[in-house]
Amino acid sequence: MQRILEPEVMDTWEEAIDYDAMDFTEVNTAFALEAIALGPKQASLILDAGTGTGRIPVLICQMCPQWQILAIDLAENMLQLAAQHIQQANLQQQIHSQLVDAKHLPYEDQVFDMVISNSLVHHLPNPLLFFQELKRVTKPNSGILIRDLIRPVDEVTMNALVDSIGNEYDSHQKKLFRDSLHAALTIDEIKQLILAVGLAGVNIYQSSDRHWTIERPWTC
Repeated sequence: MQRILEPEVMDTWEEAIDYDAMDFTEVNTAFALEAIALGPKQASLILDAGTGTGRIPVLICQMCPQWQILAIDLAENMLQLAAQHIQQANLQQQIHSQLVDAKHLPYEDQVFDMVISNSLVHHLPNPLLFFQELKRVTKPNSGILIRDLIRPVDEVTMNALVDSIGNEYDSHQKKLFRDSLHAALTIDEIKQLILAVGLAGVNIYQSSDRHWTIERPWTC
């Protein structure tokens, strides 16, 4: 199945509200726990690329008070909701949200102890630019946790995945999921990108029936 791009930025207020209303608590919590397990144990600076409405950095900082997280996104309305969640959790001193393009990061080389990203890559027309920036801004020993959807091999597989998300999602939310699956990359495409960038020491694998994961543990 060929990749069909979806809009890079979901930035109407309605889209942001609709996305935030979807219950990703279980998968977000699992992601947060994996990030903490892979990341540094001491005070560190973490980049969350494509933070959306900021649910994941809030979960992480509630469990990991020694981390500072820069939570970036290119969607202003998503960041507006993220700011609300950060304030409600009283984590303004730990999490700083910024309107930033992950393909053109305004940060110096090798400043981050870890980069995390959940469900960003499928939005990017040219994901290579993001991975090049990721390598540039991370320290050589940095942790990495990146996860996104896998593009199904055919329509039958995609229909089964869309049907599996349950009746708690309305037709518009199911369409968003279908569009995201169409825009996603395969594991082979991800491996080619990592090889092209030269990121060392990473593990790339299928982590569920619909996700791939890139991970690298932080080292002293």
